[in-house]
Amino acid sequence: MFNLKSGLTAFLGMALISSAMVSDSVEATETIKLATTTSTDNSGLLRAILPTFEAESGYKVQVIATGTGKALKLARQGDVDVVMTHAPAAEAKFINEGYGTTPRGIMENDFVVLGPKNDPAKMNGSKDVVEAFKKVAESKSTFISRGDNSGTNMKELAIWKEAAVTPDFSGYTSIGQGMGKTLLMADEKQAYTLTDRGTFVAYKSKLDLAITFEGGAALANPYQIMLISAEKYPDLNHQGAKALSDWFISPQAQQMINDFKVQGEQLFKATYK
Repeated sequence: MFNLKSGLTAFLGMALISSAMVSDSVEATETIKLATTTSTDNSGLLRAILPTFEAESGYKVQVIATGTGKALKLARQGDVDVVMTHAPAAEAKFINEGYGTTPRGIMENDFVVLGPKNDPAKMNGSKDVVEAFKKVAESKSTFISRGDNSGTNMKELAIWKEAAVTPDFSGYTSIGQGMGKTLLMADEKQAYTLTDRGTFVAYKSKLDLAITFEGGAALANPYQIMLISAEKYPDLNHQGAKALSDWFISPQAQQMINDFKVQGEQLFKATYK
């Protein structure tokens, strides 16, 4: 004989399970996993502008801030839906290997060299950043490197290579940390370091360091947003990723990037045309 009570209990249980499955599916669809660099996070840019995208689109962006190397690795593994980084050579490799599509340059800032205000390496006045780095090595001054395979670390190592300097001199320390912690350690040790300008401005009030070298095409720091191959990873949130990429190149987002300031200073310049 059919037991009404047990039958109703079973029905309600199935309904709850079904509802939970639908809810999880909707939540997964509405969340966009963005792997990006620590500079966009440390500077406060994404916290300032992404709420507008979320409010208008209905998506929730989960920001995974790490070094460029790790961000691209997460994208290669299909662990995120979209990636935004600042290392042109590594990004080109990512695209050429078939992992990324639709690269879009959305903004830029620049790298600067920070150091003690008395500039013991006498790099201020150098003709270019290569000469400035040579002076650090020749004077055996203290230099703190991120050492984390980030875009900033890649740029730093490229400069040492161009300077024909192996960064193993007595003052050189590689710490495997993000930009914020690297700046704080450089400040504590009164050392030189390479940083993106945006993170420096965000941390400037905490630091007793000065810009000892800046300027030149070699220190340009462009950012790209890239979608991830639907052929390799069909189950990612490609629709949400495209919506976010499209929003970043919109006039609204580009203006918000230009308008974002910390302590009265513009940190990024919108570049999409």
